[in-house]
Amino acid sequence: MTAEVTSTPPDDTKAPSGKTRKNRRLHPAWIVAAVAFLALVGAAGFRAAPGVLMVPLQEEFGWSTTVLSLAVSINLVLFGLTAPFAAALMERFGIRKVTSLALCLIGLGSALTVFVNQSWQILLTWGLLIGLGTGSMALVFAATIANTWFAKSRGLVIGILTAGSAAGQLVFLPFIAALAQNPGWRGASLLIAAGALAVVPLVLRWLRNSPADVGVLPYGADVPNPRAADAGTTARPPVKPAAVVPLPGAGDSPNAAVRALQVLKRASKVRTFWALAAGFAICGATTNGLIGTHFIPSAHDHGMPETTAAGLLAVVGIFDIVGTIASGWLTDRFNPKVLLAVYYQFRGIGLLVLPLLLGSSVEPSMIIFVVVYGLDWVATVPPTAAICRSVFGADGSVVFGWVFAAHQLGAAVAALLAGFIRDATGHYNYAWLGAAAMCTVAAVISATIRKDAVKKEPVAAA
Repeated sequence: MTAEVTSTPPDDTKAPSGKTRKNRRLHPAWIVAAVAFLALVGAAGFRAAPGVLMVPLQEEFGWSTTVLSLAVSINLVLFGLTAPFAAALMERFGIRKVTSLALCLIGLGSALTVFVNQSWQILLTWGLLIGLGTGSMALVFAATIANTWFAKSRGLVIGILTAGSAAGQLVFLPFIAALAQNPGWRGASLLIAAGALAVVPLVLRWLRNSPADVGVLPYGADVPNPRAADAGTTARPPVKPAAVVPLPGAGDSPNAAVRALQVLKRASKVRTFWALAAGFAICGATTNGLIGTHFIPSAHDHGMPETTAAGLLAVVGIFDIVGTIASGWLTDRFNPKVLLAVYYQFRGIGLLVLPLLLGSSVEPSMIIFVVVYGLDWVATVPPTAAICRSVFGADGSVVFGWVFAAHQLGAAVAALLAGFIRDATGHYNYAWLGAAAMCTVAAVISATIRKDAVKKEPVAAA
């Protein structure tokens, strides 16, 4: 037995490729997660834009709230419907390629917006291009990264990555609001484009598709038979981690769309899928659809300056980071369906009192609303993704894509209806109250998700 063998690092730090401890102090999964976080930040720029840019566009072109809400609705529909297909495309062509293309689409759509002068053109830029790009960078991206690269702490990782969207809103929103005032909304659009494109080189350099690409196991995975090799063996080929082999069905068809539709067919036979989709549709309606799109115009109706309202949404973004990461930590430790019920009910209470809080100035009660709503903004994501993974197994990421599609469809309907309500009544009060009632429905649905869903409702592999 040679000294070389005795100097082998302990099993918990030795990679399947046989590399030494000094090369594995930081698991590559955390580097991938960091780049994914930055990608989500870059993709989130447009998420803050419609609420800020709606009033300047109305003032310049005279377009109605309904027309601009329609552009946002198209964006949200494509945002949602692209997600499950993007998850399947990531499985087939790799996370890096799909993510880079998505960021380029967001950048292109935002840059071309500066040339619009007809209402149908905003439907193409805000709606089609940015909708396809943001859909490919939707929250299913976070679930895919967590499920591929992490064997433990998945809830925490999903929470951190989901917070990347909030961070994007936090980073961009004050600047977008300031640029929308001076020099104008076109400068704000170019800022969004630059934010998305700036991340592309980092994605191409550091975002690996799977642990197998760098010869490691997912973070927290056990090394299979670590001492099985003969002591005299000087080298072993890298082990492909079992956790990142092609998912069931991923290689059955060359068409990612077929893969996504096959998963939908299987998932649609499970009651838990419909419960999650219904709750997440209401989640989308009460976040992206209403607050994200119409909070600033509604505050403007009450005499509040747009920059002040934008600052309040930025505070929502700050507390969203805290709330989502905390939700990921809680999801690893508590029943996710109970967490969902609590989150939805607290959100409903906030929306119920919002019409009483809006005014020309920021009162302490509004600050309390912003903090509570921020903590709850997308705290629903980690428990929802966890239930998808536990019930649907290897199909979990694609199933979450379909559940997220329901989230965005709900957001699209809410954005359009709220715009119509504003044009018809002159205010948003009915929209806020209706959303509060829907949150109670979502809380009840979530609380009644069957505890034995994993045992009684498995989804067979393709």
